[in-house]
Amino acid sequence: MGIEFLIEPLKYDFMVRALITAFLSGIMLSVLGSFTINKNMGFMADAMAHATLPIIAVGVFFGFSISSLGAPAAIIIALLLGFIIKNTNIGEDTSIGIVFSSFFALGFVLISVLDVSINLEDLLFGQILAVSTLDVFIIFGLSIVVLSTLFFFFKQILFYSFDPIGAQVRDLNVTFLNYLFLIILSLSIVGSLQTVGIVLVLSMLLIPAAAAKLVSQTFVKSIKISAFFGGVSSVAGLYLSYYFNLPSGPTMSLVASGIFGISFISKKLQLNRKLINS
Repeated sequence: MGIEFLIEPLKYDFMVRALITAFLSGIMLSVLGSFTINKNMGFMADAMAHATLPIIAVGVFFGFSISSLGAPAAIIIALLLGFIIKNTNIGEDTSIGIVFSSFFALGFVLISVLDVSINLEDLLFGQILAVSTLDVFIIFGLSIVVLSTLFFFFKQILFYSFDPIGAQVRDLNVTFLNYLFLIILSLSIVGSLQTVGIVLVLSMLLIPAAAAKLVSQTFVKSIKISAFFGGVSSVAGLYLSYYFNLPSGPTMSLVASGIFGISFISKKLQLNRKLINS
């Protein structure tokens, strides 16, 4: 029964593509989620997802798929956000809010003006079952680029993440590190839009990482646990959506929320046991 439960969805090519995509997106997002939480960049990550809408609208108008637009859209948004934040004195949250709302509104206007055939529900909540073989290769390539970049610059990004002033004193190029992290974060977010959509991508970025932070003692360990939680949430959510005919993106997000709930209760019970024993 257990093996049949796992194997049955694999009989369909669209489910195999969806599982590969879900797993890659879950790992990629959750690993960067640990840094995002540590740097308090949750709002920026949400802005990145929403700000891609006008680029997607123009790209689809010229015949490109959403996945193939991932890299250029991500880089444009990351550089724009970084430039605005660095060159204005109106506050980071205000700058992000301006880009967030302006680009999202522009995207809907362009969709209407250009008469682009984009299913907004799929864009907002994801449509992983519609991924093509090309989409799988694109997301696989993005995952390699994002995780390899993070691996090679791990110590520098880690240092900058915890102590930006200290990193500057140590003569690290903090501007480069800031833009580099923004770019790989944008790549992971835009690359995952078809998996969970604009609205839910933030949940898959932050919830597994938050759950991992609750049950781990060190930051490096939390990254590993976050990757595990992200992969489990994505794959388990996809299986549940297949067997119970549920929307894939929201189900993956709810599984991640369930893992967070279990981690939270486990942490509370552990603290209570320590208090009782002391």
